[in-house]
Amino acid sequence: MADTTGEETKAPEPTDDLVTTSHTLTVTRRKLNYTATTGRLVLRKEVLTDGKFDGHLPKAEVFLTAYTLDDADPTQRPVTFAFNGGPGSSSVWLHLGLLGPRRVVSGDAGDLAPPPYGLVDNPESLLEHSDLVFIDPVGTGYSRAAANEKPGDYHGFKGDIESVGEVIRLWTTRNGRWLSPKFLAGESYGTTRAGGLAYHLQHRHGLYLNGIVLISAVLDFGSLDFTKGNDLPYATFLPTYAAIAHYHGLLGDRPLADVLTEAEEFAARDYPWALAQGHRLSAEDRAATVTRLASLTGLSEDFIDRVDMRVEHVRFYTEVLRHRRQTVGRLDGRFTGWDPDYGREHWENDPSFTALTGAYAAALNHYVRAELEYPNDLPYEVISESTGENWSFKEFENAHVTVADKLAAAMRANPYLKVHVASGYLDGATPYFATEHVLAHLQLPAELRDNIEVAYYEAGHMMYAHEPSRLQQSKDIAAFVQAASNR
Repeated sequence: MADTTGEETKAPEPTDDLVTTSHTLTVTRRKLNYTATTGRLVLRKEVLTDGKFDGHLPKAEVFLTAYTLDDADPTQRPVTFAFNGGPGSSSVWLHLGLLGPRRVVSGDAGDLAPPPYGLVDNPESLLEHSDLVFIDPVGTGYSRAAANEKPGDYHGFKGDIESVGEVIRLWTTRNGRWLSPKFLAGESYGTTRAGGLAYHLQHRHGLYLNGIVLISAVLDFGSLDFTKGNDLPYATFLPTYAAIAHYHGLLGDRPLADVLTEAEEFAARDYPWALAQGHRLSAEDRAATVTRLASLTGLSEDFIDRVDMRVEHVRFYTEVLRHRRQTVGRLDGRFTGWDPDYGREHWENDPSFTALTGAYAAALNHYVRAELEYPNDLPYEVISESTGENWSFKEFENAHVTVADKLAAAMRANPYLKVHVASGYLDGATPYFATEHVLAHLQLPAELRDNIEVAYYEAGHMMYAHEPSRLQQSKDIAAFVQAASNR
């Protein structure tokens, strides 16, 4: 027997561990036969040693689930690459909430489903119109950095876009889909990723897209980050505050449309002017502004005066129903919760997030093993807090984070690129009026402005938790993909 004393034992090199299963889904007009491919794709890097090529070494293993329609012409069949945000979120929300062929039974605000929840077919799945690839960025889901690699290399703006872009390039190449109509679908920070990816895929790989679906968009953080000296978010959040107050019966029986119109007009003109005056604002104008804000938000004039007419969003969610001993959700203002202390400024947690997380976690962990037949003993990171907490925006040092410039550049270079934006009126994380503000400032020629369409829903961040919104949103996205496929 050979003497191996002192020799290092190396871990085996990772390989793709993709599993393929066959399924059917009945939609309104026909039965779809489709293939699901689930598992981890190994990303590799080219290594040079002393100027000499030293091979392609593994750098990360990225979990994905792809659904492809059987017997379809790959040059005619669209494909949509989907992901959520966080940063630090897996793609489970879009996967099992809206786009995939199976969806979770979670219930909704005021009527939540009890554990252990369940899964049902999703006849409104986008699969009827497009193949689907759900991607979990490194650090989320089952995706991890390879052995001896630094996870932090992927937990930042640039590294994230490059790694997700590499997954898209690899999948497109290996599956012969370069001539397919191609789409991105991102939610929340996933829209930031999508905006950056559209430019990166064009610039780095010559991969041009047909369309981008932006759900609960954040393209410019300056429009919603409550940082010192930045008064813009106080105005962009105001219509959302009004929608939440209206939902909870604090603004009388006025139609929502009337409330939003008044809030938008005030947020677009008089309110920013009042904030910009600082100490130059007269006592009369200040009193009028405080009164108007109270009438739109359901907050007391005393509270608004004490916070200097500047209502930060978590303070609002803590304060607006304090008189009822309740808090409201940030992701979705329709949800309410309880707090252990009703004397403090900020609630303990977001009741809309805690209400939905259990259902999605249970559904995914069952589905991936029992139906997709992919075994993995790693914890599936629905939301990786460590990933989000350590996220790097070093590319934006001394500046706010924005991809508005990159999205506009991608659209100018590819005049066929269409954008669908979905916003929830009760989304208190990425308010719809902030999205409108950013879209209005995109540097696009007049000829390309019609390439952007916007849809609104009377729900929150994950508007598909609201059944009427889910049904309408499914129709809206399907129509967009069909129209933008140029077929």
